[in-house]
Amino acid sequence: MCLLAAAAALGQPRIGEVLSAVEKRYNHLRTLEVSFEQIYWAPGRPPRAERGIAYFRKPRLMRWEYHEPAGKLFVSDGSSVWFYSPLSRRVEKMPLRASGDWRAPLAVLMGELDFRRFFREFRGRHQDDAIWIQALPKQETAAYSHVELLVGPDYSIRRLVIHGRDQSRMEFRFAGERLNPGVPMRLFRFQPPPGVEVVEVGVGQEGGEQSRD
Repeated sequence: MCLLAAAAALGQPRIGEVLSAVEKRYNHLRTLEVSFEQIYWAPGRPPRAERGIAYFRKPRLMRWEYHEPAGKLFVSDGSSVWFYSPLSRRVEKMPLRASGDWRAPLAVLMGELDFRRFFREFRGRHQDDAIWIQALPKQETAAYSHVELLVGPDYSIRRLVIHGRDQSRMEFRFAGERLNPGVPMRLFRFQPPPGVEVVEVGVGQEGGEQSRD
């Protein structure tokens, strides 16, 4: 019987054991490919949904390749992140650690997942065969008030919801995980399209996903 089933039988989710199983699943990966839907809510504005495929490779390499809207890219080469939007005809480059974008921590955590390092309190509730886990950040200066994870019976992360302190909300819905697929290094080398402006964004200047078109 898996931990989630055992927890359901007891009526209480064993959050610590579930988190350890999630860490074990992802920390042993070399590469990961997953389809995603990204939904952003901001106060007073209609929600915005985007879709595509994300590729991850140790250490800290990732590529978010959007099909809706077509051509949009978010790439981490391990030290810098590159964001390109065909709509703006502009590329933003910034240090990975300094990026205010919600996708950047996912690159840092690839292969280094440690919930207790970044969060101080966890709460759980069941949803069918899965469990929602709410986590509160250790740092009071964090840009988010809490995050929520929907963990499946195989300990995959099905959904990730980030609640901003400004009442915004970013949700990632994941499906079709492929563990350790062949992911070529060329996917993580970003080459700006010809004639597109490249802007280097420093620490404290990046506004994150909510500032972008």
